[in-house]
Parts: sequence; structure tokens; C-alpha cells
Amino acid sequence: MFEVVAYQLLKFATAGLGMPDQFQPDNTIVSNWVKTVVFLLLHLTLVVVAVLVLSNRLPRHYRGQVMGWFYLAVLAGFVLLIPLFG
Repeated sequence: MFEVVAYQLLKFATAGLGMPDQFQPDNTIVSNWVKTVVFLLLHLTLVVVAVLVLSNRLPRHYRGQVMGWFYLAVLAGFVLLIPLFG
């Protein structure tokens, strides 16, 4: 659920960046690169904030599982680039 909400929020936040048609004769890589970097940095910020909040709220018994979910969420940020530009 977190990834769906984060994706929709970041998609809206980065809507004005980049070019929708990547197969243009002129150079579009710079604006799409900016959109990619902004998306990844904002996603990483959301994930770090979520991990900090969860690690403070969860009992000590479950805190070991938080890092596994953190790494999975970071990998999901790269996977979410596919539908963002697709």
C-alpha cells in the first residue's frame, strides 16, 4: 500500500518534468534524467522517513525486519521507474 501511494504522489510531483515522448529526434535525455533523479531522491526520502517512524513505533522484537523492508523498498524505487516512463 505504501508503494502505491508513494508512486502516485511522486508521479504527480514529477508530472511537469521530462518529456512524454522519448523517441524524438531532438535530445530528451537531460530532462528525463532530471525527472528520474528527482523521483528516486524523493522516493528514497519517503522510504527513510517511513523507516525512521516505524523503527520508533515498533516493538524491539520486530525492528530487525525493518531493514529487510527498507532494502526491498529501495529496489522497488528503481522498478517504479518502468511504469513512470512507460
